[in-house]
Amino acid sequence: MRLLNRYILKELFLPFVFSLLIIVFILFTNFLLRAIDRFLGKGLDPGTIVEYLFLNLAWIVALAVPMAVLIATLMTFGRLSEDNEINAMRSSGISFLTIIRPALIFGLLVGIVLAYFNNYVLPEMNFRARILSGDIYRKRPGLSIEPGHFIDDLPDYSMIIQDKDGDTLRDVRIFSKGVQKTQTTITAEKGTLSTIKDAIILTLYDGEIHELNQVDYEEYRRIQFRKHVITLPAENLVLVRRDTSNRRDREMTVPMMRAKLRTYRQRLETVRQRIARSLQKSLGDSLVPPTARAAQELITAARQATDRDSTLSDNQKRKRQRHLKTLSRRIANEYNLIASYSKSYNRYDVEIHKKFSLPFACLVFVLVGTPLGVLAKKGGFVVGTSLSFGFFMIYYIFLIGGEEMADRNLVSPAVGMWTPNVLLLIVGGYLTLHTVRERTPFRIPWPQWTFFKRKTVDA
Repeated sequence: MRLLNRYILKELFLPFVFSLLIIVFILFTNFLLRAIDRFLGKGLDPGTIVEYLFLNLAWIVALAVPMAVLIATLMTFGRLSEDNEINAMRSSGISFLTIIRPALIFGLLVGIVLAYFNNYVLPEMNFRARILSGDIYRKRPGLSIEPGHFIDDLPDYSMIIQDKDGDTLRDVRIFSKGVQKTQTTITAEKGTLSTIKDAIILTLYDGEIHELNQVDYEEYRRIQFRKHVITLPAENLVLVRRDTSNRRDREMTVPMMRAKLRTYRQRLETVRQRIARSLQKSLGDSLVPPTARAAQELITAARQATDRDSTLSDNQKRKRQRHLKTLSRRIANEYNLIASYSKSYNRYDVEIHKKFSLPFACLVFVLVGTPLGVLAKKGGFVVGTSLSFGFFMIYYIFLIGGEEMADRNLVSPAVGMWTPNVLLLIVGGYLTLHTVRERTPFRIPWPQWTFFKRKTVDA
């Protein structure tokens, strides 16, 4: 059995390396074509460009490894089946489960290495790639703003736009960031962004400025403007290497993200306590409603009760209504904070599960690739490869969809990230079970193409 294990592992290794190199080359070429605009006109030295490309190889490798495992397994067992080696092993009394055991061990080993890579190497390289990308951007900002995506590169502000028409930004929304006494939100119908030697100029038209005091929530200001200019100092408009500890979710290890989860749990609890105190003080009920809509219904009921209260004077009613209106705005802001914190919490939790769900997919792909490789003898190698790519694309569609749904609080992070593995595990188990029993799990009427027809000669 040791000889069999070494033989199959050896047969798997070379196709895996070959497939990995091909997939990495394809993905890297696609990335290079999309990223080449960042280098044009920057005056960067070749070493900086090579470093940037090398750092971005990390996420490409992490994406390519599971696919390389699937293709390597298919190629290996397809060749063994085509050369009748699988039948020879079975004729010798070796079960199919024993035959695929080395492949499962191979997938497990690759998955363990990938899990270590995803947890320690990938976050560091992603972090350094982002820092270097920001340094390149700040040397001569290209102002690459994509509609629907938050822009965090602006000092003291985050910005998102709905649409972009040339240099004109449409439906601009700006939020202050960092710990500040006043929370500022700016909305504008349109705006422009430009740079000077040491600053970024943001010009907004036809909008509003909302300011909320973080200490006293009753202090609120709303300012309308026809034109508003924001000047943001940006000292690093030359390529200066920075060293910062501010990491995003894909740039953190699991312990770092667990610490973030504890922080967001504390923030959520603090916000809920503030809501409870506000409701207790104004309505006499400290029970926190589950949704913002339920809280607003309570406040609306209190306002209606105030209008019907005949024991209050008109002045008292007006004062009470103003207080409830302020409470309504405050509660709405608190529930917006809860929604924001919950999304951030889910984003980190999703990334934790993703660091382990992708490596586990290497093992699942072995269960799919081995029976498909055996079936390739009957349906042709091209048929088997097409089916494998089909499984692979379906897996990543479910993975991306699950990640998006988990980020939006529609499903839990565990469900979103592990459902593709569970579904593929069921399919792989079904295919493997029928292959063990030497039954065809499905029949597809593939057309038979005949290019050469042998002539028979009567004797």
